[in-house]
Parts: sequence; structure tokens; C-alpha cells
Amino acid sequence: MGLATYRVFGIPGEWRVDHDGKAENTYVTKEAAFEAAVAAASLALRQGHQVAVTAPGTDGGDATTGARE
Repeated sequence: MGLATYRVFGIPGEWRVDHDGKAENTYVTKEAAFEAAVAAASLALRQGHQVAVTAPGTDGGDATTGARE
């Protein structure tokens, strides 16, 4: 099996998860996008794939959940 990658990206209030070049769903918080990525990664892991999940940190000025102020 191959590598399944999930990358959380976006701006406050509009977070997405990139997987295989597709980022179809939008999430209000970075935390919600991360949880969706981990759920998908868990399924891929059960199927025998190696998985990688990445999410950006904060620069100190953003809400830690990635929500709009």
C-alpha cells in the first residue's frame, strides 16, 4: 500500500483538508478540519496505508482553534 497524506490548510473560518490534490469540504475551525483528517487517516491506516497528517501551527496572533474572531 502507498502513502496517504492529509494536509490541513486555510484561513480562520475556512479550513480545508488536502488529500490526493482534492480539498472538497470546508470547516469553520482548524480543529474540525484536523479531526476530519485524522478520521480519514485512521481508515487509510486500517486499509494498510502509511499515513501522514500535517496541520499548521499559529503565529501567536490567531485563535488556536483557527476560528474567526
